[in-house]
Amino acid sequence: MVTFLVSIALLIIGYFTYGKYVEKTFGVNTGRPTPAYSNQDNVDYLPMGQKKNALIQLLNIAGVGPIFGPILGALYGPVAFLWIVLGAIFAGAVHDYLTGMISIRNRGAHLPELAGKFLGKVMKHVVNAFSILLLVLVGTVFVTAPADLLHSMTSSWLTLPVILAAIFVYYLVATLLPIDKIIGRFYPAFGALLLISALGVGAGLVFTGAPIPELSFTNMHPDNAPIFPLLFLTISCGALSGFHATQTPIISRTTQQEKQGRRIFYGMMIAEGVIAMIWAAAAMSLFNGSAGLNEVLASGGPAAVVSEVSKSMLGAVGGTLAVLGVIVLPITSGDTAFRSARMIIADYINVTQKKVANRLWIAVPMFVISFMLTKIDFTLLWRYFSWANQSTAVIALWVGATYLFLSRKNYWIAAVPATFMTMATFSYILNADIGFNLPMNVSYIIAALITVGIVAAFFNHARRSLQRNIPLEEEWRDIA
Repeated sequence: MVTFLVSIALLIIGYFTYGKYVEKTFGVNTGRPTPAYSNQDNVDYLPMGQKKNALIQLLNIAGVGPIFGPILGALYGPVAFLWIVLGAIFAGAVHDYLTGMISIRNRGAHLPELAGKFLGKVMKHVVNAFSILLLVLVGTVFVTAPADLLHSMTSSWLTLPVILAAIFVYYLVATLLPIDKIIGRFYPAFGALLLISALGVGAGLVFTGAPIPELSFTNMHPDNAPIFPLLFLTISCGALSGFHATQTPIISRTTQQEKQGRRIFYGMMIAEGVIAMIWAAAAMSLFNGSAGLNEVLASGGPAAVVSEVSKSMLGAVGGTLAVLGVIVLPITSGDTAFRSARMIIADYINVTQKKVANRLWIAVPMFVISFMLTKIDFTLLWRYFSWANQSTAVIALWVGATYLFLSRKNYWIAAVPATFMTMATFSYILNADIGFNLPMNVSYIIAALITVGIVAAFFNHARRSLQRNIPLEEEWRDIA
């Protein structure tokens, strides 16, 4: 219990200390107009209040990631707490803040545009394809997960295909409508439900004296799966997630002032870290260790853990409300995943989004592909999502490091986590059976060589870009 409470405290302290340092390093400009005003089109670009933006950002980035990921990561034991705390403060929140603020400085640009500007034109095309792949995977995962939960609650009268169809219809509507019609209107209330359900479970753990294990570096995974790199890909949302880099530009286009960025981007990542801590602690303490947790996961997946934890901590009524909060999470991230994909494609092919028809012909093919992907095993989808997710985070962190390097500011706050996660993602894909299936030791060596090469390329490219004097706040294109 001590480790759990100290971890929560450290996350909060991190927001007020390291968060302020990151903000000071970046250097906010309160007099500079944000894209919400300079590009206002009343569809994707329009000003909204700080509290509303913060809650929408939390819902956008949360999904089932800070719940399902930590539940799966809990199999490793309390070492997962360490990654959530350090990852959220020094990697995830830095990642979210820099991508959000750099996007604001570049007229709400998405990651492919930013990668093209700061990492080279070739990277724009690579990251564009990678981002769309990630977002479609995210959207699919965030259809399947809530559908399964809803089906488990209503299996006697509502079939799974009907639930899937209903969620897809909602996603299409939310993707097409202006951001203030559904997202801006209902998400703050959904955000309150999310926070109440998570805090309810957390309070239940504390007041019932749940046997939350104390910090240990011992690998408790029943299958003895290696902590590095698997833990750092299993727990992504809640610690560090590249999916967030696709979501922050949505809110960068509705943020009123740059000074609101720390609460919206850095702060909501810390909030997600708290949610991840609560669910990891619950999974570790309520199933008689990793072996018991593994049995529940094998029989019903993370959704079964969510259901059992919620009902045991909050009772039948409160537990049902908590499960509904968990269902809201992925749905409110799934629609913004597709919305973000639509915006990225529109920016890439230079098609304005004022007309509904333009939004429709971009969005519909994505939904067709996503529907086809729902036929694939969820576990396999999650593994591909995890790797694509953290690879995107690596790219976003290198973009942030380059921006700070060119600004002659402390770029190490982004370069250090970027280097670490570069090693992790390459180690994973080289070893994984969904990748190259190489022995772990060989994967470590090759990944280390690749990481050294990428770090060297970063410094070489950044120095050359500094000589070319790239405008950091260049208006990347006009929005008609």
